[in-house]
Amino acid sequence: MARISEGARQRVSGLFDRHLEVGLHHGAQCAVYVDGELELDLAGGQASPNGDATGDGEPTTTETRHVLFSCTKPYAAAALHALVCDGALAYDDRVVDHWPSFAEAGSTKADTTVRQVLNHTAGLPASDIDRQPDLWGDWNAVIERIEGMDPVSTPGEQPAYHSLTFGWLVGELVRRVSGRPIEEVATERVFDPLEMNDTGIGLRETEDGPVATLTGYTAFDGCRDLEEGLGGHTTIADSFNSESVHRSVIPAANGIGTARDMARFYACLANGGELDGTRILESEVVETMTTLWAATDEDGTLRKPSRYGLGVWKGGTSTDPFGSLTPSRVFGHSGLGSSVGWADPARNISFSYVTNGVREETYEHVTRMSTLSDAVRLAVDG
Repeated sequence: MARISEGARQRVSGLFDRHLEVGLHHGAQCAVYVDGELELDLAGGQASPNGDATGDGEPTTTETRHVLFSCTKPYAAAALHALVCDGALAYDDRVVDHWPSFAEAGSTKADTTVRQVLNHTAGLPASDIDRQPDLWGDWNAVIERIEGMDPVSTPGEQPAYHSLTFGWLVGELVRRVSGRPIEEVATERVFDPLEMNDTGIGLRETEDGPVATLTGYTAFDGCRDLEEGLGGHTTIADSFNSESVHRSVIPAANGIGTARDMARFYACLANGGELDGTRILESEVVETMTTLWAATDEDGTLRKPSRYGLGVWKGGTSTDPFGSLTPSRVFGHSGLGSSVGWADPARNISFSYVTNGVREETYEHVTRMSTLSDAVRLAVDG
């Protein structure tokens, strides 16, 4: 039995289409699970726009793969949490217990714990490699840079979003503990069991894509000539449109997948780590992952309120991307100006909205995500 009425379904679909019509992005997907069942699976617009106002190009379908930016982080975190389920490591282990070259013995950095890595309090929020995409394909070179970094704050004290370093820290922990690269562990422990067949961390040698083309927009492009508006985020879009970045392993930023797969992932977490008889995480580990562990009114990186679980963001702030009146129990993650996924475990709802338009992060992006999230909540209520 459908959990969303036909009338409510049409209202959500109409808003989804309106975002495309006014030029917020060229193409998009939206998927919703309720009580473990796929209730909405929308797609529209163009996956490979040619850059003009019409965006003529390949159509976006529900199978079109997109760059997910930071929506990748919970996937990487789930791979690490799966190793916790195995008893291979614990959250309060020091990173150096598993990765000895991470820090010099006796240094402040050596006290960094796995929990602090996952809740963005490790004190390593940024590195010079963040702006060097030519290095991202060399995992060993990146890890050497991470090992050479000094914390900018005492580990555990200052929440500061680790935009890219989060993924390399988590990924190397997974590699050190399991003996295998994170993209393989994530596939084996998360993507394959949940039949997330269109999702991975980067593209592997056997995969050709295609991947939806990202378009960078400056603020309020829909209100003026599109060609004049291109810029600002164009550099980011160009980097993440490149074959080399698609082929790299960037566990914080280059997940490639679909909204339907993302909503399925959050449907599993909303249900305590199990979906359709398949369990990827123990329920107590999901509870730990989605509990609030670090919060601040001014994040050291984002300069706004932040609330962190262990690899996910928590709702309950005026600036979170999960809706205009988000309950604090909601958890999920957004990706740079482009996508979002979340789960409400109390109502057993999961939501994903993925686009190929890279927009200004703090206002337009949050607004478009929140309006669609709110519409879905109203739709579920009938």
